[in-house]
Amino acid sequence: MKKVFNKVTVIMMSAAAVLASCKKGDYHNGGYDKPDPKVNSVVVSAAGDSAGIVTKLNELRLLLGDPVNVAPGATGGRREVNWDGVPPAFTNSNNFPFDFFGSFDPLLPNGRKRGLIYVNTGTTLRVDSTDFADIDASYASQFEPFSRKRLFSSIGTNVTEITFKVPGTNTDAFVKGFGVIFSDVDVANYTSVEYFNGNKSLGIFKAPAAPQGFSLLGVSFPDEKVTRIKITSGNGSLGAGVKDVTNGGPYDLVVMDDFFYDEPKAL
Repeated sequence: MKKVFNKVTVIMMSAAAVLASCKKGDYHNGGYDKPDPKVNSVVVSAAGDSAGIVTKLNELRLLLGDPVNVAPGATGGRREVNWDGVPPAFTNSNNFPFDFFGSFDPLLPNGRKRGLIYVNTGTTLRVDSTDFADIDASYASQFEPFSRKRLFSSIGTNVTEITFKVPGTNTDAFVKGFGVIFSDVDVANYTSVEYFNGNKSLGIFKAPAAPQGFSLLGVSFPDEKVTRIKITSGNGSLGAGVKDVTNGGPYDLVVMDDFFYDEPKAL
């Protein structure tokens, strides 16, 4: 059975979505989102149900650029990644390819050429259409997709790292901004995104808490090149018998849905 928002939860989430704003890096959720004041950043965040975060999501999309690009060769605009077109062969199993959205194979469709590469840290990736209930049945009442029906997570770790290529090529690239929608951030401060320019950290930015809902976090850096992203989802990794805090467990388990970033450009 899916989780149902009660009236109090919906009101609290709606308020959070209204209060969330596009801002220069400042203090929120108990942690500094921009430790280096010399790094200029613009943060867009929101927490709530799908309707409650859509206004801020549209702000992020506008900040990253229009239109949404669907083929290689663009010079502006943005890219979006959801998991809903992933074929059955790469769904509900721990075999999602690290370069699925970073292909430069001319025989593969343009949908595979979005310039997004997952860093192989020795673990696996999973796209799931069961809310990860195939891993543990309790997850069916915990995670909801923002764009139906698939969700995404690293397996064996709660950390996911990303680099970029010029779409349709093997050329290293950078972006100026990146955002992600998280599902079921119960506890503030665990879930975050760290942005890098080479080996230089541009800051760790915390996702707002949204128990039973969605947390949007996006950051743009007008004066920097973002070459790598480190996403930390909660404080535990999915696994059989591993329970979320809402199911009496010790961990805040968090998964991901849509990604958003401006068109990757060659370094």
